[in-house]
Amino acid sequence: MTWNDILQTAVSGFALGSTYALVALGFVIVFAATRIMNFSQGAFVLLGAYLTYQFGAVWNLGFFVGLLCSVGVCGLTAILTERFVMRRFAHRPTFSVLMVTIGVLYIFEAIVSSIWGVKSQNLGDPWRLDTITMGGVAISVSDIWTLAISVTLIIACFLFLTYTRGGLSMRASASDKEAAVSIGINPRRVTYGVWFVAGALGAVAGTLLATGSSGVTLGLTSVVFATMPAVVLGGLDSPVGAIVGGFAIGLVQQFTALVQPVLWPDLGSRFATVTPFIVLLLVLLIRPKGLFGTRAVERF
Repeated sequence: MTWNDILQTAVSGFALGSTYALVALGFVIVFAATRIMNFSQGAFVLLGAYLTYQFGAVWNLGFFVGLLCSVGVCGLTAILTERFVMRRFAHRPTFSVLMVTIGVLYIFEAIVSSIWGVKSQNLGDPWRLDTITMGGVAISVSDIWTLAISVTLIIACFLFLTYTRGGLSMRASASDKEAAVSIGINPRRVTYGVWFVAGALGAVAGTLLATGSSGVTLGLTSVVFATMPAVVLGGLDSPVGAIVGGFAIGLVQQFTALVQPVLWPDLGSRFATVTPFIVLLLVLLIRPKGLFGTRAVERF
């Protein structure tokens, strides 16, 4: 293991963590506004990647135009999911709503497989397997673009939440829905907004995960489960925590993949995929509310 290996792994870890952060951010803003544990976020990740492939590679609109079209379609799909599915379970027990979101995830997976098949598809991203060398370290161009696009979106989301009327309405509704309604904020419009943003972020994350050598596969749905350790680490209702947790889990996973074959080869080649859930277990044991989560207040 060399210094170059460490630097290369750090870049790939930040790139992977940035996609986790996008998925976690979409998960968190829906939970903060509606108290729904939205595992259907994985459906938007999967659909987003396949729509970018359809628009960009199949219909020859180009990668970036295809991505923009995918973002719009996934955002609208998320709104329709809330309108015609999730709203009907608004007052059901939390576990029932959770199972519905998982059901939506697998329904979308079945729909996608019936349309595009089960084989991996080439996304047609412009950088493919290209690398650049910086200070003797070979870095994937895909990782650089993934990190740049994700960080730009994260900054844009925080600017939106902090300085726009729509963003402030979302934050107010998440903090105290009754107070928000009393000052004229439309809760239905806020709900549509957070679901659209969640769908759009999922589409971008899915597309970025499918670039390079990965390809578009049905396995992209698993990212929502891999993201849960990031969500819990940061705090279920904290957008800042979602970002921190996403980057942390990405780095942990990539550095485990680097170190484990050397130090603990008997653990198997896929042990790195398990480490985020070890982190999840430790966080639940030590700090259940996460690094930035709001502590629940119980009244007796």
